[in-house]
Amino acid sequence: MHDELYDDTAIAFLEALWGDGYLSPGGADEVARTLEGIDLTDAAVLDIGCGAGGITCDLVRRYGAGRVVGIDVERTVCDHARRRAGRLGLDAVEIELVDPGPVPFADASFDVVFSKDSIVHIADKESLALDVFRVLRPGGWFVASDWLISHDGEPSPEMATYIAAEALDFGMASPDRYRRALADAGFVDIELRNRNEWYRAVARDELERLRSIDRDRFVATVGADELDHQIATWLAMVPVLESGEHCPHHLRARKPAG
Repeated sequence: MHDELYDDTAIAFLEALWGDGYLSPGGADEVARTLEGIDLTDAAVLDIGCGAGGITCDLVRRYGAGRVVGIDVERTVCDHARRRAGRLGLDAVEIELVDPGPVPFADASFDVVFSKDSIVHIADKESLALDVFRVLRPGGWFVASDWLISHDGEPSPEMATYIAAEALDFGMASPDRYRRALADAGFVDIELRNRNEWYRAVARDELERLRSIDRDRFVATVGADELDHQIATWLAMVPVLESGEHCPHHLRARKPAG
């Protein structure tokens, strides 16, 4: 059975930091930037790593998707996402608990495959790219945000310290490896956009919120011990953002139409 990394406490902390239903940096605004120029009107969308369901529901509510299937490997976040969709009355949203590995859908099932900062947990980027290509319809788009490392090979000692502090089974890949994996899978119109500069500034602000500006609110939400653990993680993360080794990216690629 898959060991859960995102329990109720972790979800409460991340939602307090990034917004109700959001478990990754930038909340709804960064989702909008990730999806810029992609028309989801009436589209069938697969949301890989749906988390607590904030994005999954917004793909219908804000972007007009016709059907969204959110998948995750953790029962707790799936339960949160289902409750959210139910409260909002979104019959077009389906949430499925899946096992790690290939996505359990037929070939050419979706117009768009989306993911926000969750495929970092999938170490085999080559198999991921092939699987996404398989479930997309011809002409469909893979649109994602993910946490990358700037180079192939072993991380620096500072990066290794940060990854250990996260304790989230990160399987980071470089931009070059992602580009190769997508191209080898058959994708075209591949674009990668480095978001390090943006998150470098945001992460410093987040750290100040945790340490001083909003400390009392976070203590009330998750307790002092959990907050101190999170602060230690941010203190390990900021230096590798500053060095550029930790480099979140937007990823985009299209399955050829014919």
